[in-house]
Amino acid sequence: MNNQITVTATINADAKKVWDYYTNPEHITKWNFADPSWHCPSASNDMRVGGKYIARMEAKDGSFGFDFEVIYTNIVDGEQFTYEFGGRGATVTFESVADKTTVTVSFDPETENPIEMQQAGWQAILNNFKSYTENN
Repeated sequence: MNNQITVTATINADAKKVWDYYTNPEHITKWNFADPSWHCPSASNDMRVGGKYIARMEAKDGSFGFDFEVIYTNIVDGEQFTYEFGGRGATVTFESVADKTTVTVSFDPETENPIEMQQAGWQAILNNFKSYTENN
């Protein structure tokens, strides 16, 4: 697809911490959900080209859940990575200035939900990441 959706957040933390909190399953389970009624009970991350990332996302009441699974296609340690999921692609970049780090996620939209809904959901997850990283 050629009309990617982009979400971004600037985190008040250095790039090393931001990268670690974004890619380490121990931290991923603490922030990887768009709404407080959801959670991420498990995550695994084989951070290498061809490696797999899997995050289990579930409604806390057990009514719905799914595995978000990606395969890494490129990794520049500490700076950016790309991955494929369900025939779509995404790029995550980390840009550091002083003691702040901007995380930008650009991804191919799916066709079932409106663009605005997809952007809002991914932005909410990134906002959770920002809050978790700045407060831990």
